[in-house]
Amino acid sequence: MLEPKNLLIVRTDRIGDLVLTLPLAEIVKKHFPGASVSFLVRQYTKDIAMSNSCTDRVVVLDEKNKKTTLWGNVKLLRQYAFDSCIVVYPTFRLALIVFLAGIKHRIGTGYRWYSFLFNHKTFEHRKNAERHELEYNVNLLRHFGVSEPVSKKNISFGLNINLQDGQKIEQLLSENDVNFKYPVIIIHPGSGGSAVDWPVLRFKELVEKLVRNLECSVLITGSESEGGICSRLSDDNGAINLAGKLDMKGLIALIGRADMLIANSTGPIHLAAALGKDVVGFYPKITACSPVRWGPYTEKSKVFSPALNCTNCTREQCEKLNCMDSINPHTVFEYIKSVLNRVHNGELHD
Repeated sequence: MLEPKNLLIVRTDRIGDLVLTLPLAEIVKKHFPGASVSFLVRQYTKDIAMSNSCTDRVVVLDEKNKKTTLWGNVKLLRQYAFDSCIVVYPTFRLALIVFLAGIKHRIGTGYRWYSFLFNHKTFEHRKNAERHELEYNVNLLRHFGVSEPVSKKNISFGLNINLQDGQKIEQLLSENDVNFKYPVIIIHPGSGGSAVDWPVLRFKELVEKLVRNLECSVLITGSESEGGICSRLSDDNGAINLAGKLDMKGLIALIGRADMLIANSTGPIHLAAALGKDVVGFYPKITACSPVRWGPYTEKSKVFSPALNCTNCTREQCEKLNCMDSINPHTVFEYIKSVLNRVHNGELHD
C-alpha cells in the first residue's frame, strides 16, 4: 500500500474545481497524520487553497503569457521533493511535469493517451455524471488504501476566514449602509461559461422582488469584467453592486458574512456551500453540467432546472430553446422567502 509522506495535489483549473478538491487534504491527514499536503494551483485560486486549514503548502503554477511552462514547473516541483502526487485535472503537460519532476508515485487517469506518465491509474469516466465531482476526487485516495464514505452530511472543506479579511468586509458593508439587522443575500449572476446561465433579466426580476418584498440586504458580486451585468441588476432598486471591488480573500470573507448566495453553476456557489451557507443554484439539464456532478455539495441547497421536459439535452439545444428562461423568478423568490423566514424564526415580513 502507498503511504504518502509529502503529497502534492494538482488542481490547476477553476475556483469550484479546487473547492471540490479541498476535502482531500483533511482526509489524507486523518489517515496519515504525519503526511504533508500541498496544492499546486493557479495564481488566481491561490487564496482558496491557503484558506484551507489542512494545507501545509500552496505552490503556484509557473505560467508565461497564460501558458503553463514546462521546465519552470519541473524546477519548481523538484525543490520540494514530493514523493506522491494526485493530478486531479489532467493535461499532457501536467502529466509530463510531474513525471520529469521525479515524483515517485503519480496518480492520474488511465484513459488518456499520455496515461503512461502515471504509474498509478484510475479508471473512472466522469463525463457520465454518475456521482458528484467531489466524490470522484475522494475516490482517487483509494490508491493509498483510503476508502472514505463522504456525504453532504459529513463533508468538511476546512475553509477559514482570516480575521483581518473579515474586518475589511465589515467595513465595506458599513460604508455601503448595509443594515446588519437583516439577512444578507449575495446574487452572483455571472459564470465562467462552463454551463448555460439563467438569463440576466430573470435575475433582475428576482432582485427586484427581494428588495421590494423582503427586509434584507441584496449584494451583487462579480468580476470587474462582469460589471455591466451586475449594474443591470442593481440599477435604481436598492441592491448594492460590489462588482470588481473584491479580491478572492474578500469574496470568501463576504460569503462568510452572508446568509445566502444565489448563482449559476460557478465557483462562488461552491465557496458558499463550503462555508455552510444556504445556496440557490440554476443548472441546465445538460449531462456534462448536471447538478448530480456539479451541484453545491451541501444539504442547505436548492437547485432550479428548466421546466421543459427534454431528453439528451445539449448546449446547442438548451440555448436554442432558451430553456433556462423557463425557471420562474416568483418560484425562486418563494423558496428564498421560506428559507429566510425559517432561519430567522419568522421575523421577515413581505
